[in-house]
Amino acid sequence: MAVSSPLPAQRSGVCAPLGFRASAAAADIRGTGDRERLDVALIVSDGPCTAAGVFTRNLVKAAPVVISQLTLRRNGPIRAIVVNSGNANACTGPRGFRDALRMATAAADSCNADPSEVLVCSTGVIGRPLPTDRVAAGVRDAAAALSTTGGDWAAQAIMTTDTVPKTAVANALVGARLCTVGGMAKGAGMIHPDMATLLAFLTTDAAVERDALQGVLTDVCSRTFNCLSIDGDTSTNDTLLLLANGQAGGPTLAAGSAQLAALSAAVEEVCTSLVEQLAADAEGGTKAICVAVRGAESDEQARAAARTVVLSPLVKCAVNGADPNWGRIVAALGRSGASFALDRSHVSIGGIEVFGAGQPVPVNLDAVRAAFTRPRIDIDIELGAGEGSARAWGCDLSAEYVRINADYTT
Repeated sequence: MAVSSPLPAQRSGVCAPLGFRASAAAADIRGTGDRERLDVALIVSDGPCTAAGVFTRNLVKAAPVVISQLTLRRNGPIRAIVVNSGNANACTGPRGFRDALRMATAAADSCNADPSEVLVCSTGVIGRPLPTDRVAAGVRDAAAALSTTGGDWAAQAIMTTDTVPKTAVANALVGARLCTVGGMAKGAGMIHPDMATLLAFLTTDAAVERDALQGVLTDVCSRTFNCLSIDGDTSTNDTLLLLANGQAGGPTLAAGSAQLAALSAAVEEVCTSLVEQLAADAEGGTKAICVAVRGAESDEQARAAARTVVLSPLVKCAVNGADPNWGRIVAALGRSGASFALDRSHVSIGGIEVFGAGQPVPVNLDAVRAAFTRPRIDIDIELGAGEGSARAWGCDLSAEYVRINADYTT
């Protein structure tokens, strides 16, 4: 079971577990002359890690995604993750792969590792060559500043249109030992994952077998990152990585063990926190939305229903305008693919039931309108078809979202 424990502020995010250091540097990757904006992040483990990853299913994959996938397939130890923001290194042809490998090599050279022990990620504008000389210089600067207090700096360096960095920490009692999971993520738009989402990095000081670690990450991802949708667009660069270095001691955890279940709960706590932070900081978003579905035939159908509601443009617009038009929620359920009987279904908004047993529930619509003005809108749905349940997260749709993405490169 995941347990809460206060940590010193300096050991935050990916640096909270034992044996991890992080840092950041400003390399002017965007080419604007801004030498203050952090845009290179480095995460390094003091010892070798087992690693797991989940990546975009977009057929157009950025060069760093392909390189990191190939690196993980080696099933060898991992020592570091290097990330840049401001440039996606996607759709950049053969040069993109050379640039991603050069980025990994620069990180390896700077932290006494082999390039095959480095995972590489990028985020930013698609279709522009990576300024590798500036990136390499930034990696060297970041390596010189590696510290157990660098988690917040690394989280800031991977931001693009985010307005705040996102980090989270959870602890778990794994047998007799206290293990820690830390994480950071970025992303405010182009988020509709069918894998992970945007960029997210997790670390733990537990010792875990490679296949067991991958199983935990894939399972947790299906209930957290895979249930976040901001705008229905899946990126070319989506990457979720989890490193485990075993620095907390204890036996190596195998699949199916009770100890692994305890660690998995902590991983899910961190991922859930990051997802909620991402939804709250969505591009142009003014309100976060959480849709909870229960009573579905299966968890998979519950996820389909929840994701359909949270992604519906009409639901998003109703939330943005505080319009108590709950019929849009019911209509979205009907096209979600989830099986249910309308006469056994119920919908509540902010704790106010508006639809039940196939008909409207008499309610003061001004109260529903008031619920839609809150910073977070909770929509609870009962399908009456089984025991399946799931949650999905998103945000409203505003004119500001259109402005941001209409002017993204200009």
